[in-house]
Amino acid sequence: MKHFLRLAAAPLLAGAFLVSAASGPATADTAQTDAELAAEWQAAWDTHAFYDTTPPAPDSGRSRAVSEISIEIDRPIQQVFAAYSDLDNHIGPNPFLKRVVTHKDWRLAGTRYVNLTAIEEIPYQGTIVTNKVHAQQRLNPASFSYETDTWSEPAVVTHQKISFRVLAPGKTVVTESLTFDADATLIDFVAANGTAAHQQTQAALKQAIESGTI
Repeated sequence: MKHFLRLAAAPLLAGAFLVSAASGPATADTAQTDAELAAEWQAAWDTHAFYDTTPPAPDSGRSRAVSEISIEIDRPIQQVFAAYSDLDNHIGPNPFLKRVVTHKDWRLAGTRYVNLTAIEEIPYQGTIVTNKVHAQQRLNPASFSYETDTWSEPAVVTHQKISFRVLAPGKTVVTESLTFDADATLIDFVAANGTAAHQQTQAALKQAIESGTI
């Protein structure tokens, strides 16, 4: 059950520019170095193909659920997009997110790609459960949108598209289209709690952006 608590949290230039993660010291939130987390990210990418948006097969034992949530933010679209799409800014608004480890960050044909692992610390029965969410974020500044695919235990995959639209001068509406893939016995729980977590984070990001905190 403790792995499911991840869902109480949330959950990312011309030419090709690539930054690879360097080995770093272990921290309090995980016993692994950043290089070890990068290797784990790659294993999840290769093994679970969480970038694959194909719906689960009927006989796979897995199911899919979708939801869409929106929020209005009283700031110009350029400011909202820059602040909202920077996942480091989710630390704080998302109370369980403690660290974002970026493994690779590059641009290709107008899209910025970021491979990352989000470290969450979730209170559970008097202790702290550390959870790792492996993700790829693809940002498209020209269209004011980005997509994020994630994988975390227990084999929960999310596909997210976040779009930004001018509602009025100085006002932006942010819409998150969320797709959840999980074991068929868990899909209702995953979708309900995942959607609620994104709504909570949306509200906190709105407050932080409007107040100038981020």
